[in-house]
Amino acid sequence: MTSFGRFVAAARARGALVVQPRMGFSEPARMRAGLLATRHAADAVGGTLTIDSYTRVGDEPAAVRALNAGVPLNGYPITSYSPGTSHWVLDGILGLAFPVQVRHGSASPQRIVAALARVGLTATEGGPVSYCLPYGRTPLADSVRNWREACEQLAALRAEGIEPHLESFGGCMLGQLCPPGLLVAISALEGIFFHRAGLRSISLSYTQQTSPDQDAQAVRALRRLAAELLPDTDWHVVVYTYMGVYPRSPHGARALLERSAELAVRAGADRLIVKTAAEAHRIPTVDENVAALRVAARAAARTTAPAPADTADAADNPIYAEARALVDAVLDLDADLGSALLKAFDRGYLDVPFCLHPDNAGRTRSHIDAEGRLTWSDIGALPIGRVTGRRGTRLTAAGLYDALTYVQRRYDEVPAPRSAHGPQLDAVDEYTHVSLEV
Repeated sequence: MTSFGRFVAAARARGALVVQPRMGFSEPARMRAGLLATRHAADAVGGTLTIDSYTRVGDEPAAVRALNAGVPLNGYPITSYSPGTSHWVLDGILGLAFPVQVRHGSASPQRIVAALARVGLTATEGGPVSYCLPYGRTPLADSVRNWREACEQLAALRAEGIEPHLESFGGCMLGQLCPPGLLVAISALEGIFFHRAGLRSISLSYTQQTSPDQDAQAVRALRRLAAELLPDTDWHVVVYTYMGVYPRSPHGARALLERSAELAVRAGADRLIVKTAAEAHRIPTVDENVAALRVAARAAARTTAPAPADTADAADNPIYAEARALVDAVLDLDADLGSALLKAFDRGYLDVPFCLHPDNAGRTRSHIDAEGRLTWSDIGALPIGRVTGRRGTRLTAAGLYDALTYVQRRYDEVPAPRSAHGPQLDAVDEYTHVSLEV
């Protein structure tokens, strides 16, 4: 039986960063071909089966109508296909050397969890906050209840000798203008939520943002919190390549991807979710996913990993101070963490900037300072007044646009590198294309 946590641990032991695409196709043959192509793209690749939007919101009839009409979906409708079809997609691919994680974005994940378990998949992602606030208007109370049930479904697999794995998406909340302390805190709180529901193989996420130094502090803060708050747990940290407005130039996109791989290695993360050079324009092809995996793996391989002592968090890490204050304040609200999360959002102790969900207070704001760090301009009712650093002015409409496009402009405006033999090839053209035949 595959074990996602053990796969990541084995890669860590040999000094490899696990790289993983975002990839999902509605046609079974294409989904199988994508998994086959990415499996051998680098030394340590995690497989991905991303679910379509209809399935994410529980609208299986719409997914079936689209399939019957031959209309491609933006992911794999796992609850609409028979287990036999999904077994065929995975046959001879899923294994100890290539675990597959289901990624979906659902605030009501019970049917998806049941479907993935039926076909031998044991790893997924999400969380009661992170798969609720960014994606729609599902009440947070409903999401907390749904995710408690989903965690219990996964944890029940342990009685069958299976070690399920669940990744918090909490470090990616509207991932471009949310200061790192809040991202780290939400990811840690969801990890505790999973742990209390009986899960013992957990990953915590963080998305690359505007400042490499600040990002490294955030990853180290997340590692420190995990070590403190997740006892008897096999945990690791996963970094996401930047999730905001993406560079439009191939050289800018490649450089941003390479920086995310370097961040993961230098800050002590064990897995990287990649993006491709096509992200600013359209859904990437399998070829483009393979190319991105190779670019990321090569950047990681040429990056020097720090000694174990160097990945330890410094005592004066301001992101850790903010995140720890937030986590402690939430845990103090109620012995039941689900109830504590609801109270925290109701009181504004957790409040995501620029998030329009009805259960989010919407009083906090952020900005990018002169050094490129993402910081608070208004903390609302967040209980971090004693530990947070200096604050800036509130963003104007023009300032918000500038902040949203900051990374895109920063990477697109740097001239493309040129070799002694002429222009450097784009990431997609640099490698032999893979065949989609099955």
